[in-house]
This record gives sequence, structure tokens and C-alpha cells, in this order.
Amino acid sequence: MSTENLPQSPGQPTRKPRVAVVFGGRSSEHGISAVTAGAVLKAIDRTKYDVLPIGITRDGRWALTADEPERMVITERRTPSVEDLAESTEGSVVLSVDPGSREVVYSEPGSVPKVLGEVDVVFPVLHGPYGEDGTLQGLLELSGVPYVGSGVLASAVGQDKEYMKRVFTSFGLAVGPYVVIRPREWQQDVSAARKKIVDFAGEHGWPLFVKPARAGSSIGITKVDDLSGLDEAIEEARRHDPKILVEAALRGREIECGVLEFEDGPRASVPAEIPPPEAHAYYDFEAKYIDSTPGIVPAPLTPEETAEVQRLAVEAFEAASCEGLVRADFFLTEDGEFVINEINTMPGFTPISMYPQMWQAGGVSYPELVDRLVQAALRRSTGLR
Repeated sequence: MSTENLPQSPGQPTRKPRVAVVFGGRSSEHGISAVTAGAVLKAIDRTKYDVLPIGITRDGRWALTADEPERMVITERRTPSVEDLAESTEGSVVLSVDPGSREVVYSEPGSVPKVLGEVDVVFPVLHGPYGEDGTLQGLLELSGVPYVGSGVLASAVGQDKEYMKRVFTSFGLAVGPYVVIRPREWQQDVSAARKKIVDFAGEHGWPLFVKPARAGSSIGITKVDDLSGLDEAIEEARRHDPKILVEAALRGREIECGVLEFEDGPRASVPAEIPPPEAHAYYDFEAKYIDSTPGIVPAPLTPEETAEVQRLAVEAFEAASCEGLVRADFFLTEDGEFVINEINTMPGFTPISMYPQMWQAGGVSYPELVDRLVQAALRRSTGLR
């Protein structure tokens, strides 16, 4: 699909592609999604694209929001919300599920629905469940609207840390030791489920990291140094997801690498290193977004190590059938092995996030990064591909 000359009826002038930036959502990463949306709205080339910001509230309502990126920032350690940005407390936006129509309709109680026009591509900057996990991607497939980022399968695999690790293992990528506790295990026998974790600690040692299996932005994660902190950590993880993942601590350096889809296929960015944050036990939500612990870009690696982590990042991208973009996170262990921890199919995307910083170091500016992602989405069709 050409982005410069979209199909028009005879006599109609050529129009710019229309990009709907969809953000917010029902997950615990709602606020960071709004920050990401503000950065994208600020960076997107308005001479090249028409832009429609659409927010999803925490209870799932699609709302028309103000196109005011300056309001979508962290203020006094507080993230913004769609509820604060919505133009109406009752109005809702509806995207047609008819693949023959890409019209967006806005309606309010007691008013005639208003057609906002067609959307050519959706830029979904949602993080976590109900957005990054394949659910929104499935809706867009039904609607026949191209979108930025990975499809249904890759998005779901990228969100569920258990199946992500299973896929990587099947492709020969090294992953660290882990154990999964499913909801049914808690329902049937809490003591047996807890013993499963204690036995895992006996085999691999403390500390452990207890995580929600399908969350991101380090939300709900606890570093557990001994048995006394285990129950509280389990409770915190289950507050975000009834399925939890417990990982053994890996000794080594944290290395990240971005992958971006170019016309000739995926390429890896300059890698970055995440040094241990001084004021935090590990690289948690507060360290990432509130205190903005800086990463080291480029990572101080040998040329051979750089080439290897770039190769593995692209391999992870391909293994999970990803599209558009991915941030791949690794540990470089003391014996020189890269162990993949996870991928993010819609990584943190604010200008201070590591993914844009890594591409910036490689000569791809934030506005160019946004443009390349939109262009890649416009080149793809929806449906089986």
C-alpha cells in the first residue's frame, strides 16, 4: 500500500494517511502508555500524517482525547491517565469491525453519532494485558486496519513469559531457570504450590524474582532474598496476574538490544547496558520511569559480544514471529554467555526509554523511528501473512 498516494475516488485530492494513536488501557501500565502516547504524538510528522488520538480508560471505554502531548507526562511522580485527557466523561469511540470500512464513529448519550473519518493505520502504544497481548491486535485484524507492531500470536507470546521462554528454548536460545504456578494450582492446594517454589529455591538458591506472568514495566515484581519474604511477594504478583513466574537470579550484566523492521527485514540496534540502580534493589518500575535510572549506550562490549547479542536479538524476533519492533533483554553471565530474559513487543517508547535511545545512538532519531514504524505497518496487509 502506497503511503504517499492512498487510493482516492476520481476528482478527489490525495490525502495524507491517517494514524490513530491508541493508548491507555485496562492494565496496570495504563499511565506509562499515556506517557508513550504523548511522546509519539509530539514526534509524528504532521506534514506527512493526519493524527487521531484515542484513549482507552481503565474500565475499557474508548474515548476521544485532546491532542495535547504536553499533558501526557509524569508530573510530581504521577503518571497521566486517559480519564484526565478524555474530551468527555461519557462519549465513546467505536472502530468498525467491518473490514470493508475503516470509519471511526464518536457518540455521546442523547446525540447523533458523528463519523470522524477513516483510519489508515493504528499505532497501539498500549502496554500489558488488553492491548499488548494480542487482544487489540485481534480486533484490528477483524476490522481490517493495519497496525504498528507484532500480530496476534507474537503479541500473545511476548506477553506471557512462560510461553515466551518455551518458544525461545525450542529455537535453541538460552533462558534462565524458572518455575510457573498456574491459578488452578493455588485453587487446589496452596501448600503444594508454595512448596514447589521453595523446592525451586532449594535447587537454584536465593534470591528469587517473583513476577506476574503476563505483566510488564517491572510492575508486581519482587526480589525475594529468603523464605520470610516469599508469601508477600506471591501476593503482590497475584494482585496483577493469577498466574505467576518465579525466576532464579542470574549473576551477570543486564544488556538490552532493539530490533526494528526495515524494508529488507529486521535489524538490531546498538546494544545498551543497564547498570545496577544505586537507590533500588533492582531495575524496577520506580528506577525505570520515576527516577529515570540512565542506561549506558552503547554498552561497553567487545565487538564480538556486540555482534553476538545483535544476532540473538534478531533471532528472538524471528523465533516469536514478531513484526515492527522488539526490545530484547539479556543477561551476559560471568562465563560469557548471553541468556535471554524476555522480549517486549511494545517496549517503553518515551524519548528517555532505552529502545529509542539505542536507535538514536545508531543514527535513527525518535521522529524517524516513529515514521519507520508507521511505514512498516502501512506496507503490511492484515490477515494471514
